[in-house]
Amino acid sequence: MSEFRFEATVVHWRGPSPFFFAPVPPQCGDEIKRLSTFVTYGWGMIPVEATINGVTFSTSLFPKNESYLLPLKAKVRQKLNLTAGDTISVEMRVQPAQR
Repeated sequence: MSEFRFEATVVHWRGPSPFFFAPVPPQCGDEIKRLSTFVTYGWGMIPVEATINGVTFSTSLFPKNESYLLPLKAKVRQKLNLTAGDTISVEMRVQPAQR
């Protein structure tokens, strides 16, 4: 599957379920959007494997505006001591949907 590398600033979403995300740059989002019909498992969710500073985890991208948000799991954030405003380097691979 396709691989992406990008830098992002961690954002905190203060919705009903607060969470931390890394926004995927629009240029990556365009390519992911092209792959979406082949890998989404519904609601536009895209399964990925991401690595940040040597920590690898699986999650699913959320569609947002014209791109996507990479959710940062609490375990990952705690292990890497990440919070809103931190700049991170992400290596990410789109995975086939598990059906």
